[in-house]
Order: sequence, then structure tokens, then C-alpha cells
Amino acid sequence: MDKVFGENMAVLAYVLFKVSSGTEREVCQQLAEFDEVLHADIIFGEYDVVAKIETPDLSTLEEFVSNKIRAVLNVLVTSTMIISREYKGKGNRPKTK
Repeated sequence: MDKVFGENMAVLAYVLFKVSSGTEREVCQQLAEFDEVLHADIIFGEYDVVAKIETPDLSTLEEFVSNKIRAVLNVLVTSTMIISREYKGKGNRPKTK
């Protein structure tokens, strides 16, 4: 089911972060304080942290990432991936009888 705010569809995105070494937990805790952040996770690989973001539209997403996310202390690089379609896993589906 699509989430809708007024006339526009909500925008969901993953933002990948490269952060200063050893600051992953601190960055995740700071990110989790934003209303737009659904969750923030420490990951292994090329990036250090990933956050799932929800905003009412693309303009708000751009403003949020540019003005708030990139201002978080110890964030070095971000990469934003806009979600085009979501599929729920079996564990997240409503139970049917």
C-alpha cells in the first residue's frame, strides 16, 4: 500500500553514509533523533551507516538531506537511493486466516 500525504506520494529513501572511524554509533543515535528517519543501522562494507528516510515529497527530501543530514557531525559522504517500490517479507505481512 502506498503512503500518501495530501496530493503527493510520500518519498522513501535509503541514505548511505561514510563516517569518521569509530563514530558509527554516535552518528546512528543522532540520525535516529530526526522525525524523518525511520531507522538507522551500522553496516559493513563500503559504507558505515544506512538510514531509511520518509518525507512527504522530493523537495522535502532534498532539503532534509542537504541541510540536516549532511550537518550531522562526523558524516563525511552520503549517497541517497530513492525507493521506487517496496516488497514486504513474509514476516512483515498481515496474518490471514
